Amino acid sequence: MKITMIGSGYVGLVSGACFSDFGHDVVCVDKDASKIEALQAGRMPIYEPGLDQLVATNVAAGRLTFTTDLAAAVAGADAIFIAVGTPSRRGDGHADLTYVFEATKEIAAAVTGPTVVVTKSTVPVGTGDRVEEILREERPDIDIAVVSNPEFLREGAAIGDFKRPDRIVIGSEDARAREVMREVYRPLYLNESPILFVSRRTSELIKYAANAFLATKITFINEIADLCEAVGANVQDVSRGIGLDNRIGAKFLHAGPGYGGSCFPKDTLALLKTAEDHESPVHIVEAVVKVNDSRKRAMGRKVLHALGDEPRGKTVAVLGLTFKPNTDDMRDAPSLAVVQSLQDAGVTVRAFDPEGMDAAKAMMPDVVFCKDAYEAAAGADAVTIVTEWDTFRALDLRRLASVMTAPVMVDLRNVYRPDDVRKLGFAYSSVGR
Repeated sequence: MKITMIGSGYVGLVSGACFSDFGHDVVCVDKDASKIEALQAGRMPIYEPGLDQLVATNVAAGRLTFTTDLAAAVAGADAIFIAVGTPSRRGDGHADLTYVFEATKEIAAAVTGPTVVVTKSTVPVGTGDRVEEILREERPDIDIAVVSNPEFLREGAAIGDFKRPDRIVIGSEDARAREVMREVYRPLYLNESPILFVSRRTSELIKYAANAFLATKITFINEIADLCEAVGANVQDVSRGIGLDNRIGAKFLHAGPGYGGSCFPKDTLALLKTAEDHESPVHIVEAVVKVNDSRKRAMGRKVLHALGDEPRGKTVAVLGLTFKPNTDDMRDAPSLAVVQSLQDAGVTVRAFDPEGMDAAKAMMPDVVFCKDAYEAAAGADAVTIVTEWDTFRALDLRRLASVMTAPVMVDLRNVYRPDDVRKLGFAYSSVGR
């Protein structure tokens, strides 16, 4: 099949590369000429394990190409995916659909025959209806079906998630569109990945509901971690004890500094706004957003507490800046709030992240960026682990202590066993233990 992917960011690029690996002919489109030029030269605009090789393989096979020419890419396509950004709108938290509707109008001007337009972007309930209206207004002469097909990709594990999904959600009641989507995902269907056909509005809501529920699990265990500290319990044991219950499950029950990234913060806000617009409040999600925001600031205070009564003038080494490992994504990362809290208290911050420092430099202008964990810790009064990169799981703690002014560690990801660190002379604190 001929597939056009409009938007060559995280979702569009990963999805396009995976579709081409299935054997489809895929064209990825983007208005950013420098991005397309980089992709044509084999340079990835994002860090995602395995993506560069996947792209190179399918470009070499002639199944994957990149262009800024939307009209040429859309002409004759069997399925056209919209995978552009839907950031939170400044001021009210609604998802900004400007790019979605702009892409829709450009598609309408370029299509040459019957096709299926698929919203891959995360969009509020009812967006597909508006996309369909625009297409019918602009091109009443062509049969264009509109489908919702949300993505469920985890940054750092996106290729595996795409190729081995828990489920594929397709929102459409159009028989022709459903058959096209079956063919698009046929390789996964043959591997027995479940395809869930629902109405378009149901599909749009599934995406938001899924992310809100996962955000709720994270926030729940973070509050339990606070309770564990107050009563002298161990949150990791609590997580395991409840996670072994199949009704609950173990995933997303790891206490830490709160959720961030490109999805959970904006999607929970967008769900709240949808609920508000329809006068159907979701109080649990309201609480999740509020608690998560305060959680990040509280982690900054936790590090300050470890510095003693007078933190001003001291230095903290921050290990890990991205919102999670195996990505370079800094959007709404907990490190932003932690670093800001430290700097507001007069603390100097030295930092290291394996992939995120280029993006972080624009957001943290006063931070000293270092080549590795040990350079960051040199002369520091404390070190804090904010993102659990594998490289931080096996630090030479003796070496780390030897370069620090004081051996103090605040482990916001519970990477280490307390006794193992303390026996090396560290003053050690973690989350919920």
